Amino acid sequence: MRMTHLRLLVDEFDACFRWYRDVLGLRPFWGEEGSGYADFKAGEGSSDLALFSRSAQVEVSGSLGGGDRDRVALVFRVDDVDRTAQAMRAMGVAVIAGPKDQPGWGIRTLHLRDPDGNVVELNSPLPADRWSEDLRADAQRFEEQYAGRRESESSTS
Repeated sequence: MRMTHLRLLVDEFDACFRWYRDVLGLRPFWGEEGSGYADFKAGEGSSDLALFSRSAQVEVSGSLGGGDRDRVALVFRVDDVDRTAQAMRAMGVAVIAGPKDQPGWGIRTLHLRDPDGNVVELNSPLPADRWSEDLRADAQRFEEQYAGRRESESSTS
C-alpha cells in the first residue's frame, strides 16, 4: 500500500483551485476551474494534493455517514481492493462504501473510517477499457492542456 494523495473536500471548489494554483503556486495536472476535481503537484517526489467538491464525494461514494462534516480523505493505492476489503472486515473495520467500480475516476474504491472518523479511501486502477467515455476524453484533454506547461517548466530548470 502507498499513499497517493491527500484529498481536500471543499465547498468552494473554484476559489480553492485558484488559491492552490495562484497563491501557493502548485502545478495542476488534472482538472480546472469548474470541474469539481483537480490534482496538483507540489514538487518532484511529493504526494499529490487533490481538491474535490464535498457534495460530489458523498454523491459518488454514497452516504459516508457524516459526509457533510468531512474535510479530508486520505487516499491509498492497494493491489486488490476486494482482497483488502475482506482483510479489513476480518479485522473488524467497518466498511462504509464499496468495493465499487468508479468508471468516472478510473479506479475501484473502498471507503473506511479511521477510529477518529476520518475518511480513508483504498483504491486500485481499473483497466482503461472500463473507464467512462468522459474520463477518457478528460484524460486526453488534460494531457494536452498540461503537457506544454510541463515541457516549458523542464526547459527552464
